[in-house]
Amino acid sequence: MHKLDRRLEFSSVINEAEKVVGYPVSFLNMRVILNDEIANILSYTKKLIEMKHPLAQTFSNLVFQNEQKTFGLIVLLMSKVAGLSGNFPESEYDRGTDILHSQRVIAEVIEMIKTGHLMHASLSNIDASTKNVLEMNFGNKVALLYGDHLLGISNSELARLKNQRVQGIILSALRDLAEFEFFGLRDPQNNPIPSKPLPEQKDVKIPDEFGVEPLKFEDILGNMKAEWTLRNILSSGSLLAKCCQGSLILANHEFFVPKLAYIFGRNLALAWQASLEKVQIKEESFSLVSAPVMLHLQHDPSLYTEIEKGVSDQKKVNYDLIRKVVMSGPALDKTDQLKEEFSDAALNVLNNFSDSGSKTVLVNIIKAL
Repeated sequence: MHKLDRRLEFSSVINEAEKVVGYPVSFLNMRVILNDEIANILSYTKKLIEMKHPLAQTFSNLVFQNEQKTFGLIVLLMSKVAGLSGNFPESEYDRGTDILHSQRVIAEVIEMIKTGHLMHASLSNIDASTKNVLEMNFGNKVALLYGDHLLGISNSELARLKNQRVQGIILSALRDLAEFEFFGLRDPQNNPIPSKPLPEQKDVKIPDEFGVEPLKFEDILGNMKAEWTLRNILSSGSLLAKCCQGSLILANHEFFVPKLAYIFGRNLALAWQASLEKVQIKEESFSLVSAPVMLHLQHDPSLYTEIEKGVSDQKKVNYDLIRKVVMSGPALDKTDQLKEEFSDAALNVLNNFSDSGSKTVLVNIIKAL
């Protein structure tokens, strides 16, 4: 599908989803970005652009890129698909959508956590070769304080729900985000680098974690598919999975229903990430741990010689060469297969729920990836 057609289709599906939940995703995002206490951050955007601080690109992605993963909307759709279990006072939910006010809080919290983490990831490592040290340090302070503020608000909102089980589950996803920053190799700017491919690639399954225990790392590093999967569970899959799970716990569902929501959220996040990375490998900027690169290393580990140059200096890596090699091999088809694997797993979960408009929208979102 042509890139423009794909974006139009995706935008159409998101618009339909907003109508179903009665809550525009743009409103969710702008509540995060334009919080009263931090709205003045945007006034620094011009200065950040002039100094080429990574935070400027992060702001741009948040405001203008509609294909960014709209996790808050997914949480609301899953809440509506499952519905409410038992009777709730009318003051606790929206009669037009049957979504609890507390579930809308979870939708806002997931956007705050995601955005706060992106802010922290925008920190630039300052060393002796850095130009405009004072300006870059200023950008780092903005990124750090903005991220801290959003994470602080999210914790406060979770506490107000007065549900320790839900709070613990979602905070364990925040721990997973922190673990992601220390998972595997990193370049001097803390960008992730793949581990050296093992001579024998194993199909390592990563179990679901419905509680608060950390995920296990054994036999993961060096197994390219498993390493990609765990890396993206830590960075996004766990957050969406556990917010979907927590939202259904708030609706008083039996244990197996929140488990289904967890499995759905985790697989959707992974399918979404694979879809985005297939597009990004064709563009100017892409990650060395993106699915196409990792899956190429499965059959052609010789490319790692170029990639590992980034451990000492990311500027030594020839990204154009890597893109050319990856796109000439089977990795793009394998990325499609990876996306379909996780998409099918998410669709299978939805088969456990009754047909509804919200279920149809979730199916359409998955098919539009």
